Amino acid sequence: MRPLSVDFKFPSGQYAGEFAELKKEKNAIILGHYYQKGEIQDIADYVGDSLALAQWAARTEADIIVMCGVHFMGETAKVLCPDKKVLVPDMAAGCSLADSCPADKFGQFVKEHPGYTVISYVNTTAAVKAVTDVVVTSTNAKQIVESFPKDEKIIFGPDRNLGNYINSITGRNMLLWDGACHVHEEFSVEKIVEIKQQHPDAVVLAHPECKSTVLKLADVVGSTAALLKYAVAHPEKSYIVATESGILHEMQKQCPQTTFIPAPPNDSTCACNECSYMRLNTLEKLYDCLKNESPEIKVDAEIAEKAVKPIKRMLEISAQLGL
Repeated sequence: MRPLSVDFKFPSGQYAGEFAELKKEKNAIILGHYYQKGEIQDIADYVGDSLALAQWAARTEADIIVMCGVHFMGETAKVLCPDKKVLVPDMAAGCSLADSCPADKFGQFVKEHPGYTVISYVNTTAAVKAVTDVVVTSTNAKQIVESFPKDEKIIFGPDRNLGNYINSITGRNMLLWDGACHVHEEFSVEKIVEIKQQHPDAVVLAHPECKSTVLKLADVVGSTAALLKYAVAHPEKSYIVATESGILHEMQKQCPQTTFIPAPPNDSTCACNECSYMRLNTLEKLYDCLKNESPEIKVDAEIAEKAVKPIKRMLEISAQLGL
């Protein structure tokens, strides 16, 4: 989670300085996810992973929050800040993982398993969070799961890869929803092995949303923020990075002399793995969004009232654990 300067220029010089004026005029804050394009990360007031963005949204005094990420992140900010205006540069910036867990089907799944505590990954819609007991991110999932008794019956959704990973490191046997992220599902084990052969000293960093076959190749498994923290702490090493390639911008920025190699997907035409939804946000859309105060995130009041409880519970547990 990193505060950034508001001093910036568009690559073309267009709109130079106007963001700062608009933010001051509107009392607005720009939050950017690590998976955004580098140029957006560079002008955001704060850059972080899902947990960090939720934490910043919860405590900001700004009247307007511009969420540069995907739709569920905007929803999370709106649920936490119902009296604030929450904007997103492109309303079409969705999430394949959230889409893999329709609220009606997940709600029915929960009803079919009475007596289970429901833990949902933050990559879900507000409607799914509304039938959830506590939300988690990849940063705090292990610790929050372990905060429950060992014999607690738990439903974990929607990411089966993250759920399997948490089960494996906690000894739990959570009941998993069968969802996944299209980016983290597509990493090629064969290509990572080839790169490792070419760079035998490189450390493999992998996000727990990756398949277990990829995680077995990893030297370090962790959330986006955790992988960044490890790289910054060990800048003398070189890295093969198996998560969305947007994080390489911040990694390279903080470790300019370090070699970072994006792990490629199965698609032979791509050298790195990008989230097509994250890439829908552009500087121009961000500028128009802030200037026109649109598109705006709206969440049904009844859903928001239910969804805010598991999100706040996550933030409270995270604070208690120092996360």
